[in-house]
Amino acid sequence: MGCVLVPHGVHGWLKVRPYGADLDALLGFSNWWIASAEGWREIRAVECRPHGAGLMAKFPDVDDRDAARAFSGRDVAVPRSALPETQDGEFYWQDLVGLDVQNVAGVPLGRVDRLIETGGNDVLVVEGERQRLIPFAGAVVLDVDLAARRIRVDWGEDW
Repeated sequence: MGCVLVPHGVHGWLKVRPYGADLDALLGFSNWWIASAEGWREIRAVECRPHGAGLMAKFPDVDDRDAARAFSGRDVAVPRSALPETQDGEFYWQDLVGLDVQNVAGVPLGRVDRLIETGGNDVLVVEGERQRLIPFAGAVVLDVDLAARRIRVDWGEDW
């Protein structure tokens, strides 16, 4: 859902960058899961508010800059069961990662490695014999079949 960036100020606040344009998506959850070397740990965001293009968060018992610094670079998640159901034609990025991509001629182009948010539309980063950046837009993405784990695109093999 996002990533903890750096401490903000001297009282334990943290800058958080949500993955996606909707800041409310993370604000709506009082409990977050924070990644660490030992695995995921559930933590309550005591306070959380919008700040510029991101968020500011305050965790329990994180009262100074040094304690906050320990969270820098960690991923933020929420349980899948807590997320709203998607509507037709909507997908969570995690559902797209790992899907095979083929063009309308049936030529395999690779597998979705990750997505990039660009502002205009999201972009599929497809790894195959070479990397391709394919816009996740209606004119290009013709079909997403989660059951078959495949995305069909109108994209040339040599593009």
